[in-house]
Amino acid sequence: MTDLKQQIIRLSKSLGISKIGFTTADNFDYLEKSLRLAQENGTNSGFEHKNIDERVKPELLLKSAKTIISVAIAYPNKLPQKPDKTAYKRGQFSPSSWGLDYHDILTEKMQRLAHGIAELTAGFEHKAMVDTGALVDTAVARRAGIGFIGKNGLVISKEFGSYMFLGELVTNLDLAPDSPVDYGCGNCTHCVTSCPTQALNGDSTMNAKRCLSFQTQTTGALDEAFRTKMKTVIYGCDICQISCPYNRGIKNDAQTEIDPELAYPELVPFISMTNQEFKAKFSQIAGAWRGKNVLQRNAIYALANANDKTAIPILEKIAANPNNAIHQEAAQWALDKLRYKKSLKDR
Repeated sequence: MTDLKQQIIRLSKSLGISKIGFTTADNFDYLEKSLRLAQENGTNSGFEHKNIDERVKPELLLKSAKTIISVAIAYPNKLPQKPDKTAYKRGQFSPSSWGLDYHDILTEKMQRLAHGIAELTAGFEHKAMVDTGALVDTAVARRAGIGFIGKNGLVISKEFGSYMFLGELVTNLDLAPDSPVDYGCGNCTHCVTSCPTQALNGDSTMNAKRCLSFQTQTTGALDEAFRTKMKTVIYGCDICQISCPYNRGIKNDAQTEIDPELAYPELVPFISMTNQEFKAKFSQIAGAWRGKNVLQRNAIYALANANDKTAIPILEKIAANPNNAIHQEAAQWALDKLRYKKSLKDR
């Protein structure tokens, strides 16, 4: 099977997979306590797979499971091209939402990988997972040697930093496992101290509901502390990644074309978009899953944080419209902030 493993590695490189690793399909029993505790305490995001047994026992997902193949797709943390200068101030989607939805990219590459493996060996069985699957992607990737799990809970490699999308194939193949990497965070706590909401516990776990990325994706009105700390980011958060020394100097290639106008949208036009306009322009990016209303709410907060007084007329219209109570309240909050800042300046 050594030859088969090497063939799979070569195949993965031909498909543009940044890094591949192999581990046994043994249980992840050590995760069960922390997963159940997070569920009980409500410190998980709520987006996770609900069945914890399936999260720690690969054989529940594929009866013939023997080897899990972990794959990583690197993505850039800097725009290849800056957006044009305009009269409008801009918001920002996090790099994970630049270009075509990474779920589609990773799923397509894993399908091609599985198809290629099936041509290499008879009787191939597998179960593929991307992001929202049962297994804990980071735990699989760590055990398969993709990288270590940092204090921010993300998998970090020397080659690509933490800017990697993860997925795995649970398979019936009998392949030699790889070893975990021999480097880690050491005494560094930059991500922990940089997190503006103190979401990180310093041991690779977190209170996900305090994470700004979670807050930009949740529904309803946000607490004021989260609104101001979001600044002009309308989807996601990368502060813990930006502060990580392993990400300094990283220059990952883009897997898809990145439109800077979608990565950094103009805020005033964004809050004015109809459902049809939003779908036509943004539907193919990862952040679009959350829907127009939540992202527009975030953009309204961002206008206040950007101190964009040119937005006052449209914010007044939104604040006077009772058809969307969340937007109405957000617009009134933004107006109060903008007018207060203006009054201080006029003194």
